[in-house]
Amino acid sequence: MLGRQRRKALRDAAQTIVVAVVLALVIRTFLVEPFVVDGVSMENTLQNNERLLVNKLWFHFSPLHYGEIVIFQPPIPGQPLYVKRVIATSGQTISMVNGKVFVNGRAMPQPFLVHHGVSTQDHWNMPPFKVPKGDIFVLGDHRAESRDSRYFGPVSVNAVQGVAFWVIWPIQQFGPVPSP
Repeated sequence: MLGRQRRKALRDAAQTIVVAVVLALVIRTFLVEPFVVDGVSMENTLQNNERLLVNKLWFHFSPLHYGEIVIFQPPIPGQPLYVKRVIATSGQTISMVNGKVFVNGRAMPQPFLVHHGVSTQDHWNMPPFKVPKGDIFVLGDHRAESRDSRYFGPVSVNAVQGVAFWVIWPIQQFGPVPSP
């Protein structure tokens, strides 16, 4: 009798473990995935080695917007995933004058361009450029330290892996990803 109860308990435990593993894989594959920031291109908003949660599903049902922070595969062969801020989306025209960003001729707010009280805005100039259908234009917050759409062009929405929404580490930063 004790052997039968023990086998049932082991079978129940094994089933629970299998369900938990499958559920974790489904969540990580389709819904939410952790991501580690590598580099300083998003300072002051995100810091090197910060851990984020990335929503992998929502942006498929809602268009990306100015200011959202996305994780994507850059159009440079062999590069790891990048993290940058969406500045313009399909059909919008972006230009830069002395580091100021204009979308459809309107100066865009960029409160995220400050690091330790010093502006991270550069003096980049770019003539008007219309973002092609199905693409986004991304920039890092620490412009002088960022390789972004200014260098490699627009990014296909299909290359986007998800939208960063929550900082999980370090614990002092725990909470929603800062937005403009």
